[in-house]
Amino acid sequence: MIVIDYFKKISNIPRGSGNEKEISDWIQNFAKERGLSVTQDSVNNLVIKKPGTKGYENADTIILQGHMDMVCEKNVGTQHDFLKDPIRTVIDGDIMKADGTTLGADNGIAVAMSLALLDSSDIPHPPLEVLLTVDEEEGMMGAKALDGSLLSGRKLINLDSAEEGIFYVSCAGGLLIDLKLPMEYVELPEIYNVFTIRVKGLKGGHSGMDINKGRGNSNRLLGRVLHRMCSELDAYVASVSGGLKHNAIPRESEAFIAIRADQSNKATEIVKFFDGVFKNELKVGDPGVEIEFVQAEKNISRAFSKLATQKVISVLCIAPLGVQDMSQDIPGLTEVSVNMGVVNTDEGTVKVTFCLRSSVASKKDALRNQIELVAGLLDASYEVYGEYPEWEYNPNSALRNKLMEIYERMNGHKPKIKAVHAGLECGLLAQKLPGVDIISFGPDISNAHSPDEYVSISSVERVWDFFTHALAEI
Repeated sequence: MIVIDYFKKISNIPRGSGNEKEISDWIQNFAKERGLSVTQDSVNNLVIKKPGTKGYENADTIILQGHMDMVCEKNVGTQHDFLKDPIRTVIDGDIMKADGTTLGADNGIAVAMSLALLDSSDIPHPPLEVLLTVDEEEGMMGAKALDGSLLSGRKLINLDSAEEGIFYVSCAGGLLIDLKLPMEYVELPEIYNVFTIRVKGLKGGHSGMDINKGRGNSNRLLGRVLHRMCSELDAYVASVSGGLKHNAIPRESEAFIAIRADQSNKATEIVKFFDGVFKNELKVGDPGVEIEFVQAEKNISRAFSKLATQKVISVLCIAPLGVQDMSQDIPGLTEVSVNMGVVNTDEGTVKVTFCLRSSVASKKDALRNQIELVAGLLDASYEVYGEYPEWEYNPNSALRNKLMEIYERMNGHKPKIKAVHAGLECGLLAQKLPGVDIISFGPDISNAHSPDEYVSISSVERVWDFFTHALAEI
């Protein structure tokens, strides 16, 4: 299948967020080799223009949009360098996945569809403007930097959705927050033994689309264990870390903890207790959860002070997390959420990164204020960045109505219309392109932002078939 073939080609080129120069250059050369107009801007966004085919020369221009970057996550033990290694794709029946890493179908399938269309000579279509952005997964920086005057079209199809048969017509806005706790240290007497606590075996997933699926957040779970240990034992935390990406639910977290030697058995009992508690609490959403408690492999001579330890544990345990509010207008839609995505210890500071999402701007602001208050109580610094707007529903979308008509004729039933609790670039593009009519759809992609990500090949084929028929009729 041509789209899958192109996806395999781009999978050979590293394209993690912030590392898109090589893939951008490759696609630019691809367009030039086919005699197409192509603009690469200062941040490596691409705008590629292809004239309409015979009979469609004067039709309205259609913008096709996706992003080049992917979330880079891998399983513990997987040997893979996202800066230089190709993604090792694996096909198992109808499923395409990667070998121990994220696949990058989010949003590589959109790129592959665009390449297949740009390379075609037998697919009828109106004039096209293919917009491929960078750094979508890290705050939509490419879309923010885009010069809207590069595009003339006012009908835009975003190909960054992940459920076949669903047309998305609205999305959440979001922002990122870094909370930084300065650490005070104390020297550890020899009577303390140092252990590593690891919470692992969680599914993780997309911090927007999967936030309502009852999955565990390893940073929060680790905080609960540390709280019990430091409340009941003479113990000091020496470092904490967990999660790799702000927009992925963290799957693994660990801490180094120093415990007075005569209390090691009690510590083991606490770990066993929480291992059972978590397995019970997450038996549906995350049945693979487990806690590892072992003697630390490296020597540690100092740890956080008691007060600093308390502050770290407080952030892990009391900062808002998960679904905060459900929509009253759209049944089943998460309206407000927050993900404690990344925790790390570096140079005397513990940094906790939060990813906030909301379909209602005022509720996003209220959630930001909550975290700001937590920071103030703990004497932590606080930085907000990467903010992007929500994409509001357009009740009078002619593009949506036309595509629904085509879909129903081809499939015998109407597509579902939904809003998504995830950040699409549509909100920013609506600001850049006044009056633009936008819709978003795509094939079935599961477990995005985790090494369990996979895409249905047959779904890609069906969406491609619908997509090409729609272009001929729009």
